[in-house]
Amino acid sequence: MPVRLGRYTLLLPSMPGISGYAAVAGKKEGEGPLGSAFDYIYEDGTAGEKSWEKAESIIHRDAVTRAISKAGVSPQDADVIFAGDLLNQCTGSTFGIRDMGIPFAGIYGACSTMALSLAMASVWIDSRVCDIAVASTSSHFCSAEKQFRMPLEYGGQRTPTSQWTATAAGAAVVSKNECKAKIEKVIVGRIQDYGIKDPNNMGAAMAPAACRTIADFLRDTNTNPSDYDMILTGDLGSVGSELLCELMIKQENIDISSVHEDCGLMIYDTSVQKDTGAGGSGCGCSAAVLCSDILRRIENGELKKVFFVGTGALMSGISTLQSESIPAVAHGVLLTGG
Repeated sequence: MPVRLGRYTLLLPSMPGISGYAAVAGKKEGEGPLGSAFDYIYEDGTAGEKSWEKAESIIHRDAVTRAISKAGVSPQDADVIFAGDLLNQCTGSTFGIRDMGIPFAGIYGACSTMALSLAMASVWIDSRVCDIAVASTSSHFCSAEKQFRMPLEYGGQRTPTSQWTATAAGAAVVSKNECKAKIEKVIVGRIQDYGIKDPNNMGAAMAPAACRTIADFLRDTNTNPSDYDMILTGDLGSVGSELLCELMIKQENIDISSVHEDCGLMIYDTSVQKDTGAGGSGCGCSAAVLCSDILRRIENGELKKVFFVGTGALMSGISTLQSESIPAVAHGVLLTGG
């Protein structure tokens, strides 16, 4: 059963394992540094469908199906799936998973959804209420732009601080079985709001939440950044990553710069890939990076301790139009090698 450490962190004594994982991505993501690590690349952004939203459901289902298959189980074996996306009422995941027959717990954490779904799945496993749980999420550049900013037909120019929403999906199967990649601790973050109102500067809006969660976790566990091979955020991009490191030093007197990496800076080569701006974003970005390159490196022993911190901007198209600020949250999962 989970044990509370300090104020906010949960220790999972059974250390649930990740028995299968998969990541699929779009053409732009496939052209990036991690292209060869993804299970499948969709050269056609519509995935053969008539809308961007339907395409997102296709890639979400694909990631889940592949992860379950790689775990050596069937959809009927899964006790629950925690899934979400950026679309209204989480329709990307709902319509993608609806025919799979898995008990469905829809969640919304914006770009923090992969960390949140993984935390929920592992807590359920450790609590012994289920044997197999799936965590998944997705995003699509075109569906996200239409919902949160402007349809592509508008042709609006992007600011230097803007990030490119990844067309990607990731899924992980969590079980009580012995696995090379395990989940040791989780933390559910607290909402932070520094008054940022620019929907084209998600990194600045989310960095304070990442700072708060990382600091809380390190205090709860009585550890230092040097105790980890990587503190991985997703997705702050270049603007948010720089701000995070500054906040950690100024507010917490903690320097994470030597071990910090960001999924938004890993999925694209911003120096050569057009229009990627400050890096990647979208809940599919961190999901695809985690469920490909990171988990593979944990399994092969290259990484032994990775603190994965998913960051999410809890905004909507409506809240932005009403000139509301952008509250953000960050959830953390400690992944360890077997």
